[in-house]
Amino acid sequence: MATSLLALIDDIATVLDDVSVMTKVAAKKTAGVLGDDLALNAQQVTGVKADRELPVVWAVAKGSFRNKAILVPAALLISAFLPWAITPLLMLGGAFLCYEGFEKLAHRFLHKDRGEHVETVRALADPSVDMVAFEKKKISGAVRTDFILSAEIIAITLGTVAAASFSQQVLVLVGIAILMTVGVYGLVAAIVKLDDLGLALSKRASGAVSAIGRGILSVAPWLMKSLSVIGTAAMFMVGGGILTHGIRAVHHFIESSAHDALGLPYVGAVLGGLLPTLLDAAFGIVAGALVLALVTLGGRLFKRGSGAAA
Repeated sequence: MATSLLALIDDIATVLDDVSVMTKVAAKKTAGVLGDDLALNAQQVTGVKADRELPVVWAVAKGSFRNKAILVPAALLISAFLPWAITPLLMLGGAFLCYEGFEKLAHRFLHKDRGEHVETVRALADPSVDMVAFEKKKISGAVRTDFILSAEIIAITLGTVAAASFSQQVLVLVGIAILMTVGVYGLVAAIVKLDDLGLALSKRASGAVSAIGRGILSVAPWLMKSLSVIGTAAMFMVGGGILTHGIRAVHHFIESSAHDALGLPYVGAVLGGLLPTLLDAAFGIVAGALVLALVTLGGRLFKRGSGAAA
């Protein structure tokens, strides 16, 4: 009896050790997407009233947990019964990210008086604006973006544990889902409350602490602006990367271009490292423009058809 119990404990310890190793590998492979997820979601949840920032972050975090509660079992089922469908589904998600990114750019440059920042400032200043509806719009946009990035994280993790047993796959996927969600939204909460921390420190009696607080206050607005730029760029880098990895010819072209760049004097190593990301982003911009054009054209044709029918 005691021998059987010890053997069972040893088996459990071995499985947990394997799961720990695979979780570390998966975490390393998804680190790039994690950074993009952080930038995108920090940008998405900014612009609400200060006392509502943490509730909004919590609402998006709950939405992210719901996303992963859908994606983890869906990924396991697709992997078991329709493994060929993983890449096309990811590419659809990548195309959607590129579309959202290009739509943001088009809105910003074609409608400067109705840009996202301008609309946010007007909404906060206008007492007639329904802030509940405004927050819901922010939250739904952030949760929608999170779904695509979470799908990418889950897919990368699934590829890492493809050869493992089913129970190990489940444990690693669930572990990564929880780890990534807590990590991302913990950091998002810290970023959006950075200005409050700076204000609190600036009021301290200690000169050094007060100076640190004033420094944080001066840096915080620039950080938020940079997150907006990084968040939009991340849409193209992640979305374009998903698309190029799904199109073999394009992926090989990018790899060979990066390899050729390594041979250039002085800048070879730097350019070789950056070139794949830059080409992914460029492909994402083109893909986003095409999808936006198709969506706009389809919307106009649908309206014309509805008008003719009426």
